Parts: sequence; C-alpha cells; structure tokens
Amino acid sequence: MILTALAEYYQRLADDPNVEIAPFGWFQGRLDFLVKLNKEGEFVSLQNLKRREGKKSFGRPTLLPSIGKQSLKHTNSGKDANLLWDNSSFVFGLGNKGAIKLDSFISVLRDNLAYPDDLGVTAVLRFLERAKDEPSVFYPILEHPEFGKEISEGRANVTFALDGDEYPFVFSRPEVKKKISAMEFTDGVPQGTCLITGKENQPIELCHSVIKNIYGVQKDPNLVSFNKDSFNSFGKNQGVNSPSSQRATFAYTTALNYLLASEHQRMQVGDASTVFWAKNSCDFEEDFSFCFGLPKKGEEAVSYEKIRGLLSAVRSGVPAEEADYPFYVLGLAPNASRISIRFWYDGNLKEIKERVAGHFQDIEMIRAPHDPEFLSLRQLLLATARRTKKKPYGDDDDILPHLSGDVARAVLDGLPYPRSLLQKVVNRIKAEQAFCTADGKRLENVSFARASIIKAFLVRQARLSKSNQQEVSMALDKTYDNIGYVLGRLFAVLERIQEQAQGTGLNKTIRDTYFGAATSSPLVTFNRLNQLSIHHLAKIRNGGKNTVWLEKLLGEVNGLLPKEGIPSILDLEDQGRFSVGYYHQRQDFFTKKETDNQGEEV
Repeated sequence: MILTALAEYYQRLADDPNVEIAPFGWFQGRLDFLVKLNKEGEFVSLQNLKRREGKKSFGRPTLLPSIGKQSLKHTNSGKDANLLWDNSSFVFGLGNKGAIKLDSFISVLRDNLAYPDDLGVTAVLRFLERAKDEPSVFYPILEHPEFGKEISEGRANVTFALDGDEYPFVFSRPEVKKKISAMEFTDGVPQGTCLITGKENQPIELCHSVIKNIYGVQKDPNLVSFNKDSFNSFGKNQGVNSPSSQRATFAYTTALNYLLASEHQRMQVGDASTVFWAKNSCDFEEDFSFCFGLPKKGEEAVSYEKIRGLLSAVRSGVPAEEADYPFYVLGLAPNASRISIRFWYDGNLKEIKERVAGHFQDIEMIRAPHDPEFLSLRQLLLATARRTKKKPYGDDDDILPHLSGDVARAVLDGLPYPRSLLQKVVNRIKAEQAFCTADGKRLENVSFARASIIKAFLVRQARLSKSNQQEVSMALDKTYDNIGYVLGRLFAVLERIQEQAQGTGLNKTIRDTYFGAATSSPLVTFNRLNQLSIHHLAKIRNGGKNTVWLEKLLGEVNGLLPKEGIPSILDLEDQGRFSVGYYHQRQDFFTKKETDNQGEEV
C-alpha cells in the first residue's frame, strides 16, 4: 500500500505542469563543474556551476541521466559509471582504479548513445579517447588555477557541453534527451507481475534505488532490498522476492526522494523522517507541517494562524466531501542498510483534520505569556529528553527511539497516548531541578510542555475508556479533589509560603529538594513540609507582612484532602496529576494580583 500510494503520487506530480519531477531515466541531482568542448572534442573552458547557500556552496540542482542504481550510489568495482556525467574520478580516471573508471565512463557512453550520431556525444568521446593516450589533455582542467585542486580530489560532479551550443549540457540536446528517456534495461532481467501496479509480464527491478535525506544514517539506505541469501525465498534472488517493475520502482523511489527533499512536506518527528501527501492536490499538504513541525524563527505567527484556522474549521464542521480525499503520512527511521517504517497513516482529509484538531485540544493548557501558543510534536517529544546547561531544551538523540512513532501513531489514529510518554515525563520532572539558561531564562522542571503532555494523556485516556470520573482541566480547578492533584496544589502553596518568608533572591526552594520525594512518598514528605511551613509563616508575620491570604489558601487546599489523610504512595497517573496541580497553582499565583485583607499587595 505504501509503495502504491507513492507511485500514484509520482504520477500526479508528473502530470502537473507546475512541478519539475524527474521522468523515467532521469533523477534530480547536482552538478559542480561544466567542461566546454568544441565540435572537434578539444577543451575550451571550465565553468563553476556551484551556488552559494548560506556559508556553503552546493552544486546546481539538475535533472541528470539515470543508468541503474549507480546514479545514486556507486559500487566499489569502478565499472559502473554514469552517462555523460559523474564524479571527477570517473570522468578523468583519477585515484584508485582510475583507468578502469575512465574506461567504464567511455563504455557507458558508447553502449547507450552510439546512436544517434550527435555532435555533442561525438565531441565528448573524442576528448576522452584522446586523453587515454595523452593524459596531458586533462591538465588544463586538473591544474586549473582556481578549481583544479577540488576537481583532482575526485568528488566533484562534472559534465560536458558544446561551446556556443543553445543547450546547456550535452545530455539536454534534443536527440540525446529523447534517446535517454526511451532507454529500457531489460536484457537478462526477469519478467513478472508487479506488486505495485498489478501489471503482468513486467521487467522486474532487481536492485531498488537508495533513499536520500533520512535523518541519522551514515550511508543512504534502501526501502526494499534483499542483500543476503537468508532474506531470499524459494530460490529467488534480490528484487524478485518482492517483484516490482522497473518503472513502478522508479516512480516510488523518485516520489519518496522528492518528498524527503521538500521544505513543506517533510518534518522530523524524533528519529523519524516524516513525509506526508494527498492523492489529490490540497492546501493541507503544506499546512500539515505547520501543525506538527517546529516553526522557524519569525514564522510562529503564520503557523499559529493556520492552526487556529484548522481548529475553527473542525468546530464548524469539516466538509463531508473531504472524506473522499485520501491523505498519507509516512515516518521513516534508520535501520542498518535499510529503512524502518516507524509509522504509516492511510486515511482521508476529513479524518486527519479532526484528529489533529483533537490532539491540539487535548494538549491545551494555561500558559505564561512567553510560552508558545501551540506546541509542535517535536517540542512535546523534547520535553521527555534530559536537559543540560549545554542543551537546555533537550536533545533529539535523547528521545526514546520508538516514542516518536508511538506518539505520532496515537495522534494520527486517534489512539491513547503511550503510557511510556507519561512515565518518561513524570520521571524527568522528578529527576530535574529548575535552572537558568545562558541568556538568563529560567526553565522549570514542571514546564508548560510537560504539564500539557500529562494533561493530554489523562484526558484522552479518560475519554477513550469512557470513564465518568472528572479529569484534570486546562487551568486551576478548585473543586477537583483527586489526591494527586490536591497534593500538587498543596506543594505549590507551601513553596509560595517559603518564597514569601525568604524574600527575593531565593536560589533554592523546597521544589529543588523535596519534589521527587513528595510525588513518590507523599506521607513522610508532607509531614516534614508542613512543619517547615509553620516556621515560614511565623517568619512572614515577624517581618510585618500579612499572612491571611496564605493561611486561607492553605486551609482551602487542606480541606480537599481525604479523611483518611495523605497516602504513603501515589500511582503513576496520580504522580502526573500532582505535577499538573502544582503547575496550575503556580500559574494561578502569577496570573492575578495577590492582596491581603486590606487590599494591599503582598
């Protein structure tokens, strides 16, 4: 299903005159240098095609001829040159197996483009064959004062053009281009039924092209491959074990590489390189990334406006006809020489909009002015990671490998969030202390993102299990008497009493010392904290400040405790409610003025 959807997407792009997608026999690559020759095959000039992007230079994006899988990855044989372009070690016969590489480059050109007798092809063959006998023919290029050193290293991509020609490259000349596009590589290739298209008697692709731009891989992997005998079945070899035609394989690999190179239809979710597309063109193809991807600096207002629009549209009712628009989301993660499919969503536009909107409603939480209005999926996952002074907002590599896929699957399929998400967040809250970043921003252990995650987990779990019990809300609920939530509020009140007693400049509060113990062993810990609060209240009074509002609030929260008293332990869900109760109470302190009974600010 995945490969079929990708192959259909390729056809959609190929039929769109506004989209430049590689036709069969071609692929989107980059060129670094252009060698211009005259019609006799003599060197005329060397042109640098690279373009500056930021602080680095990159080759010019160009549709290049594709001869089998070596267009994306060479073997070590030196006999798999590309057609009319390649890295400089093949074009000029450099380095290890240099002579073999140059012979391969000439042979591929002769074998595939002997006809038509094109002036450009003829000029390139004359130039290369003369250089085999006279290596000095290459010297003006290899010893070029500006680019010679880079080309001699053997990694620069090089091609040819006729000097004064109206076409930019030899392979873009009409007859040559027509010949390349009509090439079929069927000699010795087994025939079979394509599992992607269902067509019979098709030439089967033995080695599928590599997939590029997968986060975390050392070398480009395959989505489908059979590179060991143990993977084969019934005596079949390579791609015959999972037969797909050459054209269908080209279509799905080209479409996937197109998506992975896109700025608007690709995002990173933990270790999963995630792409998304619709069967038919729609605005949500680009808007989806705004809902889940991390906004770039300066783009927050744009992305938030799109999310608000989505939520408004879902509340008013998504058009029923959108149920007929297929929509796909694919998450890919590295796995040795292959790609692991982390998650796959195959649904419709109406369903995905409703589920995305439901996710944002579940994570909705009261926030401070500096907190983002909406949290991306990556921001939520980073909240589960360990924070350090060097990486105060967490590190993608510290996110549990399968957690990103499990969370994305929960959002896309409308399932409960994984319990490992709640456990990871609760453990991080208990293990960490608040600290200041290098720019002076204070990061709390119970952050906006972490409180949002816990609340989302709890409310979704209650809704899907059809529980009648009240659950945590997005803001302070003074009537909610769950023991975990009440103890979290109580902890926040006791901390506030300490802050009022110690005054400004307090570097360490009871949160830094007792928070983890209070969530795990509340009975023993709160006995100690209540004793400390007596001394703190006395200190406030001795300092001439009024404590009526604090004592009133303390009595109000204590009044919600059960008659049997504080329990000795809390389960994981109540530990999460503890953190949300603490967060809500702290937010309530800073979203209103605190006054004593005379109306004076405290």
